[in-house]
Amino acid sequence: MAPVEGKKGFSWSNIAVGSVMNLFEVSTLGQGLEVLKSTLAADRSLTMKQAVQRIYSRGGVAGFYQGLIPWAWIEASTKGAVLLFTAAEIEKYSVTAGVSPAAAGLLGGMGGGIAQAYATMGFCTCMKTVEITRHKEAASGVPPPSTWKVFGDIYKAEGIAGINKGVNAVALRQMTNWGSRMGFARLSESLIRKARGKTDGEKLNLPDKVASATIGGALATWNQPIEVVRVEMQSMLKGSDPNKPKGVVGTFNHIYKESGINGLYRGVTPRIALGIWQTICMVTFSDMVREALGAK
Repeated sequence: MAPVEGKKGFSWSNIAVGSVMNLFEVSTLGQGLEVLKSTLAADRSLTMKQAVQRIYSRGGVAGFYQGLIPWAWIEASTKGAVLLFTAAEIEKYSVTAGVSPAAAGLLGGMGGGIAQAYATMGFCTCMKTVEITRHKEAASGVPPPSTWKVFGDIYKAEGIAGINKGVNAVALRQMTNWGSRMGFARLSESLIRKARGKTDGEKLNLPDKVASATIGGALATWNQPIEVVRVEMQSMLKGSDPNKPKGVVGTFNHIYKESGINGLYRGVTPRIALGIWQTICMVTFSDMVREALGAK
């Protein structure tokens, strides 16, 4: 999160930039890839083609944007702000303390990921997954209840814990997600600078920045098992099955016994695409916007 030197209070603009960029990301390619990834992770018997057909059957192209309004928008507008502000502050002070850009990016991403998970992402991610995985109601021909009614029913039955189901898995995912994305992206930037004969302070052109973000986003999907565990914990496919395993470790063991190692990596292909797009938006494009603001 390249901090701008000499701009007192500039880092506060990361709140606005983070919100806007995250809204842009999720409203374009982000939510469609999220729905596809979550569908494959929730129903691990589906092929990619079957998952696309199932999603499309729920309203055509609109099926790929289930959960966008309001949950993904609420999540994006808040988590982007928390992520970018927290990560930028950590990264700025880490670099000032003499930490390398790659390590500073890793620390900033980890801190930002944890902060956004517990601040706002828990209930939004849970409700997005509920929207994506409650397709059986629509398939039965009976009009499904509104998303707000589902939210209210879960809250009445299980309270705060119910609407934040899987929040620890979300925090673990976000910590490893953004730590890896920003760390790998900054490391890639440093390697590209060396290959181009540039010093650490010199700017990269847009193609080089996009290449760095692509590498960071793709490599960060090593933690796909955590994402599959998160989806399983929040999925509505099995309803309120009392035998459903509890906790991150219990759910991980359940998925491994049921589907093996392949089950823990279901949905990794669309997640690679999603990770690349998110990193381009939240690292490359965000850096460009903040540089423009700083110049003003």
